[in-house]
Amino acid sequence: MGDERELYTLKTIAETLNRSTDLKPMLQAVLEDLLSVTGLNTGWIFLSTDKNKFTCEADVRLPAALAQDEKEPMCKGTCWCLNKYWDGRLNQAVNIIECKRLEDAVHFKTGDTEGLTHHATVPLTAAGESFGVLNVGSPGKESFSNDELTLLESVAFQIGTAIKRIQLYQDEQNRAENYLKLETLTRESWRHECADDLISAIVHRTGELFNWPLVGYFSKNKLNDVLHSIYKNGKLSVVNEAYSKETLQEINEAVQNEKPVALKKNTFPLHPKPSNIHAIEVKIRDEHIGILFVFEESFSKSDREILRAVADHLALAIEQSRVNEKRQELILSEERNRLARDLHDSVSQKLFSLSMTARGARNILTMPNALSDALQDIQQLSQEAMQEMRTLIWQLRPVGIEAGLMTSLKTYAIGLGLSPTCDVSGFKLLPRPIEEALFRIGQESLNNIHKHAGVDEVSLYLQITEKEVCLTIFDKGSGFNQDAVGDFNLGLRGMKERASLLGGTLSIDSKRKNGTKVQVRLPI
Repeated sequence: MGDERELYTLKTIAETLNRSTDLKPMLQAVLEDLLSVTGLNTGWIFLSTDKNKFTCEADVRLPAALAQDEKEPMCKGTCWCLNKYWDGRLNQAVNIIECKRLEDAVHFKTGDTEGLTHHATVPLTAAGESFGVLNVGSPGKESFSNDELTLLESVAFQIGTAIKRIQLYQDEQNRAENYLKLETLTRESWRHECADDLISAIVHRTGELFNWPLVGYFSKNKLNDVLHSIYKNGKLSVVNEAYSKETLQEINEAVQNEKPVALKKNTFPLHPKPSNIHAIEVKIRDEHIGILFVFEESFSKSDREILRAVADHLALAIEQSRVNEKRQELILSEERNRLARDLHDSVSQKLFSLSMTARGARNILTMPNALSDALQDIQQLSQEAMQEMRTLIWQLRPVGIEAGLMTSLKTYAIGLGLSPTCDVSGFKLLPRPIEEALFRIGQESLNNIHKHAGVDEVSLYLQITEKEVCLTIFDKGSGFNQDAVGDFNLGLRGMKERASLLGGTLSIDSKRKNGTKVQVRLPI
């Protein structure tokens, strides 16, 4: 083949390659042009980036034996050219390879090979990457000259370069589309203030927007990681189920190595079929709070970037949710303090003035007994109202709780006129929500003893372990009939609700004339 012919071939191929940014049509067109200018009859292109996985992306004039059943012989099985390519032994154009697919067709008499027995094989490479192989041949042709092989290598290099260019272009397109989807995800997720709702919403929209078959989030836990929620088969499920670290070995490995890990255990509870796990650790500063993971066979570099961006955004959103919760607590605390100040400065002062006025009037005036008794009643009622007002102010603003839960409850009990006996077992710094819930439940219990028990003595016992805290309040007073009262009493129902909100339990054991025991258990 002359130099002029070779230049013409390369020019034709280059023009074809430059006209398209869509891979499959480009490969089909360039293969047709190559056969046209070289006078060869048949050709096909296999693309393969993973061993034992390939696709026939283009073909021209396949013999009937290879084209039958919608080209099934070209879409499965192995052959010598692909095996050499996967083994790294196909580094240049190979003069002639006897085609195993054609030999099988002859041997098993599955169709007419139309005289085609051999083909040349050329690897498609560019910039150190391999993309597949180009096969060309003609009926009766059993050898290619060195010039022909050199031309095929030049064409194959052009095709490989074009494949790389298109892949880069498609990666950029996918990256742009993904970041638009990420913007949508970010905008929608900020509508949720509760951390649990936020996590579920991000898991759901991540799987939905990026079309990943399974997306999930594990919350980190000292003992067992908790699967918070998963998006699978188009549906979101809030799970809240604990899994052992042994069960999650592949997910933890994917996090530590920062690369996909093949899931081989068919016993994995979330995804019974083998797949690839892609997992990113979710962190707030240096605090490990969870793992965002995806099950997906094919995962590009752009997909990995997006998953990391989603994980970073999730961390920021969870941190913002925590800040909002703290802010709400501060706002509520400040409002309680304001109400306590207003009650102290206005109502309490007026009640005190009323009590003093009634007392003074009784001392300086000569009056009928009925009027004197009325003034005495006014004085007594105002003093009782002042006592109740001080109790209400204490409930709004439990001054002294910073000194410790038992110290605060003891001080509160003494303020009610009770004689408390306190005992503490174990030591651990309790989270503020748990400490405040125990204080409020203790307050209500002491109020009930003050109003209904008919005794002054009360025992308080606080037991703290690694996993839970238990507060017991016991008196030997008059007790009550639990069957008659049930949970209809507002105070008792409120105590149980406080315990339930923190995942705990509250039990009340009381009988007439046998005292009452209130016990609350909260997990730490």
